[in-house]
Amino acid sequence: MKNKILTAISTLMMFIPWTILPLRSFDWALKSPAAEVMISCYAAAMILGGALTMISYMKVKVQNHLMKVCLVINSLYAVGGVAVFGLMMNNGY
Repeated sequence: MKNKILTAISTLMMFIPWTILPLRSFDWALKSPAAEVMISCYAAAMILGGALTMISYMKVKVQNHLMKVCLVINSLYAVGGVAVFGLMMNNGY
C-alpha cells in the first residue's frame, strides 16, 4: 500500500509544474512581486517533488516502472528548480 501511495504522489508531482501555464495568463501573475513569489513556489515544489521521488526510489525501494519514469522527470524538474533559484539569487531578487 505504501508503494502505491508514494507512486501516486510522485506521479502527481510530475504535473504540478505545468499548472503554472494557466496561471500566467492573468495580468497579476506577470507583475512583480507576484511573479517572483509564484516562480519561487513552483521551483520549491519541483525540488520537493524530485527529492521525494529520489528518496522513495532509493531509500524506501519503490522501484516499479512508473516510479522509474517519475524519477527521471522529477529529477529533471528538481535540477530546473535549483537553476531557477540560482538565477534568482544571481540577479538579486
